[in-house]
Amino acid sequence: MTDDVRPIIFLDVDGTLLPFGGPGMLPEPRSGPPAPGTPRPELDLIDPALGPLLLGLGCDVVWATAWMGDANVVVGPRAGLPTLPVADLPGYGPPDAQGLGWKTRALVREAAGRPFVWVDDDVSDADLEWIEREHRGRSLVLRVESAVGLTAAGVGEIAAWLGGLPDATSGGTSA
Repeated sequence: MTDDVRPIIFLDVDGTLLPFGGPGMLPEPRSGPPAPGTPRPELDLIDPALGPLLLGLGCDVVWATAWMGDANVVVGPRAGLPTLPVADLPGYGPPDAQGLGWKTRALVREAAGRPFVWVDDDVSDADLEWIEREHRGRSLVLRVESAVGLTAAGVGEIAAWLGGLPDATSGGTSA
């Protein structure tokens, strides 16, 4: 695939690369980076093998997180990722009047018809339905369990989906 139709992987942090709610984890999610000087020992639980696995998929990996550019400083190095572009997201907030999460419209806009994978722990059925209706390209929304986060098996699911892409112009959404 050429660079203009290369699939995009939109990657969340909290609950995705940084699990919470399981043994030794934060009891509830925190959105965004820690305040300077705030200890976050759970950052040591980020799997450093995930970055190379994701980069090996041949996609453009883009942060899609409330951490914004701070993900490149705090999370990326721990996950084995280089500096990545950051999706142009609105401010963090509750679902809108249609029940869509705060990232959904922005990620479809950013994809601009290119095939994409969105890896997140906080995606609703309303988001899936809206993506199916509004996105011109193919998409996979990989909902991960926040207490576990993204695993090598999850990256394998992404790889299998990518292997089944006929081209960048057909439609469809998977969950």
